[in-house]
Amino acid sequence: MKTYLVTGAAGFIGANFIKHMLAKYDDIKIVVLDLLTYAGNLGTIAEDIDGVRCEFVKGDICDRALADQLFEKYNFNYVVNFAAESHVDRSIENPQLFLQTNILGTQNLLDTARKAWVTGKAETGYPVWREGVRFHQVSTDEVYGSLGAEGYFHETTPLDPRSPYSASKTSADLFVKAYHETYKMPVSITRCSNNYGPYHFPEKLIPLIIKNILEGKSLPVYGDGTNVRDWLYVEDHCKAIDAVIHHGRVGEVYNVGGHNEKQNIEIIHIIIETLQEMLPDSDPRKAHINNDLITYVEDRKGHDRRYAIAPDKIKAEIGWYPETMFKEGIRKTIAWYFEHED
Repeated sequence: MKTYLVTGAAGFIGANFIKHMLAKYDDIKIVVLDLLTYAGNLGTIAEDIDGVRCEFVKGDICDRALADQLFEKYNFNYVVNFAAESHVDRSIENPQLFLQTNILGTQNLLDTARKAWVTGKAETGYPVWREGVRFHQVSTDEVYGSLGAEGYFHETTPLDPRSPYSASKTSADLFVKAYHETYKMPVSITRCSNNYGPYHFPEKLIPLIIKNILEGKSLPVYGDGTNVRDWLYVEDHCKAIDAVIHHGRVGEVYNVGGHNEKQNIEIIHIIIETLQEMLPDSDPRKAHINNDLITYVEDRKGHDRRYAIAPDKIKAEIGWYPETMFKEGIRKTIAWYFEHED
């Protein structure tokens, strides 16, 4: 039986990932390590934690003693590191917190895995690694910075972070790469575009807009609303991570994009239109759903104008591609929120 340490799995993408893995594989065990900060919700994965196939440990990825204890107890084959402070606005308010979790926490996990997985030293002087282990870092397209009106981020695009959040994720990626180059550690990295779907924390754009529309509140839009993002349905992202862990080349970075490039203001109009279609006429909330809810607010500091990611490499090498187009994904997301408003 393969064992996985999945950090940050009470958060949005991590929670969807463990649901995907447990549904797909019968012969695995997952240990979730999560500190349950503001964006972590144990209720999201409560039904998955059965104490047999999936266990939960509350703790900090910066805690070396705890990490050592978990590696010794469970003999992990894989580490999948979702744990991160992830909101750009929060990184502007408190940059140091992002350094502690995203950089020092990642390095702590890397070093704990190195201690547990190295079985000796080769004649070359490099460590000998246990068979079948992998450290996988879940990263973001924001490490590449901002694009102009045309072009795409590729794995070879120079790293050019523009916010404390993206700078901390860039640093974490570089530590993962450094452990591969220095110690020949078996690692991989995925850099994804903006995710959306079930269990998304409501400070993020899409769940915030859905929530505010249903509550009749204003819809805040940064600047003129023309900032462009590529949107990836979270289930597609989970399938990509699964594919890279098991079939991706060691030491490689894979971009994971949705081929759903939209302006922020376009996203809001699509959500308004979709809610108008999906709400029954008998629902009193339907009467106040219109474009008058849109409110433009001062733009975010260092707000990147456009992200667009090319998933050509992962498609060519592994055969993964995004299956869910945005209008289908947004309907599935809204349907989930209708069923889980509590």
